[in-house]
Amino acid sequence: MSKSLYETLQVSENASAAEIKKSYRSLAKKYHPDMNKDHEAEDKFKEINAAYEVLSDERKKAKYDMHGDAMFGGQNFHDFANGQGGGADINDILNQMFGRQGGGGFGGQGGFRGQGFGGGQRQAPDLDVSANLTIDFKTSIMGGVKNITVSGSTFDIKIPQGIKSGQKIRAKGKGNQAQGFPAGDLILTLRVEEDYNELYTRDEDDLILKFDVPLYSALFGGKVEIETYHKTINLKVPQNTKQNQKFRVKELGALNRKTKEVGNLYLLANIVLPKVEDIPEDLLEVLKEKLPQN
Repeated sequence: MSKSLYETLQVSENASAAEIKKSYRSLAKKYHPDMNKDHEAEDKFKEINAAYEVLSDERKKAKYDMHGDAMFGGQNFHDFANGQGGGADINDILNQMFGRQGGGGFGGQGGFRGQGFGGGQRQAPDLDVSANLTIDFKTSIMGGVKNITVSGSTFDIKIPQGIKSGQKIRAKGKGNQAQGFPAGDLILTLRVEEDYNELYTRDEDDLILKFDVPLYSALFGGKVEIETYHKTINLKVPQNTKQNQKFRVKELGALNRKTKEVGNLYLLANIVLPKVEDIPEDLLEVLKEKLPQN
């Protein structure tokens, strides 16, 4: 039994719903009149949409699988569609074959003018575009603007503060376009790079920053100036500060996009030892004599 609707969508008769949808979207994009200026593209586009409307509907598909191209008078679907003439509405003709259902319409990209197979208004096509975007660590914390190029179009995208890897942002109207419908959106999935300076790490909404402490300040106490993403701070370190000793500064971490609260900044002390050759000889002799060896 001939079943040319499957041939129209370039899938096998055993294709899954996901495979049918994937092939349909690829073909609809290829033959959409806004993208393909060949004079035969519009007719091909209509055939693809009609085939998908039948094969994506379980009831219609079951009926077609039972009768095949016998429903088109034994013709394949391409010849049947061309034989209807330029003024014929293929939707109305196929509705008579498959029967009307309330509230239906096109479920995929594109569609015919007027009513869909279900007798209702045609459903808007899926014009959204998904893509991945890599940003640097600082931009993920502080936010910013990144210039990107998608499908030959270049524009700026705003990166919100506190965004994490795997989270998404939506750029309205930057997706695909189809005549008679609003442009789709661009949906970007973010990937955040590690801090290239290897100073910052992130723990949920908290930030961890390594900072250098001169040996003198570590031994006797003092103030250390630290540049953070948010501002410059002067941290008071006590005497006998140890390596990797932790200090907390409130609300200098990452913004939680849901709660709108800001995490904390944890500072890890990295004690900087002077070079032996930079120590005066007399002090060096005292150190050798007095410093404990264990």
